[in-house]
Amino acid sequence: MALTLAGLAAERPLGLRVLTGEDVLDRPIGWVHPTELTEPQAFLEGGELLLTTGLALDETTSPAYVRRLVDAGVAGLGFGVGLSHESVPRSLVATAASVGLPVLEVPRKTPFIAITRAVSRAVAADEYAATVRVGRAQQELTRTAVGQGGPAGVLRRLAKLVDGWVLLFDRTTVTEAAPASARAYGPSLREELERLRTGTRVFALDGQEVVLQTLDTSARRVLAVGASLDTAGRHIVNTAVSVLSLALEQDRAQAAARQALRTGLLELLAGGQAELALRVLAATGGEPPRAPWSVLVFLGPPAARRKLLDALEGEVFAARSGASVAVVGAGTVVDAVAEAALRIGGLHGGVAGPVSAAGFAAGLEQAELAARAAEAEGKILVSAAEHTGRGLLSLIEPVVAQAFAHGVLAPLRRHDETGRGDLVESLRCWLEHHGHWDVAAARLGVHRHTLRNRITKAQELLGRDLDSPGVRAELWVALQT
Repeated sequence: MALTLAGLAAERPLGLRVLTGEDVLDRPIGWVHPTELTEPQAFLEGGELLLTTGLALDETTSPAYVRRLVDAGVAGLGFGVGLSHESVPRSLVATAASVGLPVLEVPRKTPFIAITRAVSRAVAADEYAATVRVGRAQQELTRTAVGQGGPAGVLRRLAKLVDGWVLLFDRTTVTEAAPASARAYGPSLREELERLRTGTRVFALDGQEVVLQTLDTSARRVLAVGASLDTAGRHIVNTAVSVLSLALEQDRAQAAARQALRTGLLELLAGGQAELALRVLAATGGEPPRAPWSVLVFLGPPAARRKLLDALEGEVFAARSGASVAVVGAGTVVDAVAEAALRIGGLHGGVAGPVSAAGFAAGLEQAELAARAAEAEGKILVSAAEHTGRGLLSLIEPVVAQAFAHGVLAPLRRHDETGRGDLVESLRCWLEHHGHWDVAAARLGVHRHTLRNRITKAQELLGRDLDSPGVRAELWVALQT
C-alpha cells in the first residue's frame, strides 16, 4: 500500500508538522521532488510531494505559487524552515488551506534527503509486495487451471484475488460467473461487448470500473472483471487471460477428441463389436450403459446438434452419427434427453428400444427412421413403435384393421363401459409417451400409482406382456383405428 502524507507525517524522527489539509492526508505519495523553482509544473507528473525552502517566495508571491501546485496535481508541499524563512509564509498557509493543499513544515534539522529516503523505502516495499502478490496469484491461477478447477475454478480464484466479480462470455452469452450472482451484470454489458472486437475495453458501470478483455481462443470469448484494479491487479487479470485461453483451448481439444472417440465407439456398436466398444469405453474413463438400451437419434441444424452434445457431455453416451446425434442409455434417459432437445430447439428425434447389444444396429436404424418421421411432422420425438405402427396400418385394409382393433381392445372397452376406469385412453397415453409413468400420468391428470394400476389391469385383461416391443406395436396399431 502506497505511503500517504499521514503515514509520512507519523514518522517521528522526521519531525514534520501538519499545517494544512488535515482532512486529505490520505493522499498517496507517488514520489518526492525538491525544487526552488517558482513554476515547477513542467517537471511534475502529479502525485508528488514537493519540497522547497521557499528561497524565491514571499508573502506576495506565495498564493499564486500554491495555486500553480494545485493545478499541477501535487499531493502536498513540504516547506523547510530555518533557512530562507524562519516560518512558513502566512499567505502560503492561508491559500493552501483555502484550496485544500496539505502543507507539512520541515524542521531545520531534517534534511530533505531523509524524506526522500523514507518515501523511497515505502515505494520499494510497495513494488516488492506487488511483485510477490502477482507471483503468488500467477501460481494460484496456474495450479487451478491445470488441476480439477478448470476454467470455472480460475474465474472463482480471480474474483477473490481482485476482490471483485468476474464473468466469462461466449460472444454475448454468460458461460461462467464468479460469484454466481454476478450473472446479473450480463445484460448490462451486452452493448459494450458488441462494440469490442479484440483487445481491452475499460468503462464504468454503476460507478464501478469494468474491464473487458478478449481471450486468445478459436471461439470468441471475453473476460469481464468488475473491480478497482491497481497495477498488480491488472497484471493478475492479464495472467488470468493467458491461463484461461490455454485452459479453454485445451478443453476444446479434449472435447473434440472425446467426441471422435465416441463416434468410433458408436460405429463399433453398429458393426456388431459391442464387447470391444464397451471395453474401450471403460478403459478411457467412461461408464458403459447397461443393456438393454434405449437408442435415440436427433436430426437438426449443426449448431443445435453441437449444443445437444455439449448439454449431454458427461451425462449419457452421446456421439455424432453422420448428420445426426445418437444417444445410448437406459430407458430413464429418454425424458432427460428429450427435455434437453426441447430447450435447445430445432431438433427432431426418434427413439427405439429397449434393445440388446446384438440388436443395437437394428435399433439405431429404427431410431433414425423415427427421427425422420418426427422431422417431417414437426415433432420433438417419435418412437419407433409409433412409426412402425403407422406403417403397418397403411398396409392393412380398413375393415380388417377395424376388426383387428375391435378384437384386441374388446376386453378394455367392456371394462371401461362399466365406469370402473379409463383403460383404453390410459393405455394410449402410456404408449404415446414410451412407457414413462410420470409424463403420461401428468398428461392424464392422475397420480402415477393410479396409472400403474390401470396399466396392470389392462395387462391382466389383455393377457399379454406389455413390456414386449411387439405387443406394444400391435396395441398401438389397434389404437390408431
